[in-house]
Amino acid sequence: MDDSPLTADGLLLRPFQDADAAPFVAAVRESAEGMQRWMPWSSADYSVAQALQWFQACRDGWAAGSACEYGIFEQDTAAFVGGAGLNKIQHDPRFCNLGYWVRQSCRGQGVAPRVVRALAAQAFGPLGLQRVEIVVAVGNLASERVAEKAGALREGVARNRLVIDGRPADAHMFSLVP
Repeated sequence: MDDSPLTADGLLLRPFQDADAAPFVAAVRESAEGMQRWMPWSSADYSVAQALQWFQACRDGWAAGSACEYGIFEQDTAAFVGGAGLNKIQHDPRFCNLGYWVRQSCRGQGVAPRVVRALAAQAFGPLGLQRVEIVVAVGNLASERVAEKAGALREGVARNRLVIDGRPADAHMFSLVP
């Protein structure tokens, strides 16, 4: 799969590089309190080793054609803003999941909806997919708002659709189609 950078109205999305580990860790630690409920991997003691392990998993996903994970950076300053990607890519029946997180200090600036729209365009264009799913744990109101602002349709609640911290969780299913 093509791993060329994408742009999204002042943002640059590109595959993670090992040099991104320190800013990635700083962003996770800054945001852990607000994210950990929905993303248990985030913690105040998240390490560079964990970031590098994640970056390798991202490269493996690119190589396998099963995921396209991006770091989100401010286009002008190259400051690290968050992460997002297309994952669980299925070429038959041509759909994927889309996930995102934005560091605490950059929330409320419309970053995530811009990123969702850019990734959906990548999914429907170069990847040739027909459906993008955004799966949001019930109660994650901020993520629900992102999906709605990006134009995703709320299809309903899927019971036990997610596993969060080892426990099944119901989730809102949102979709984008071309």
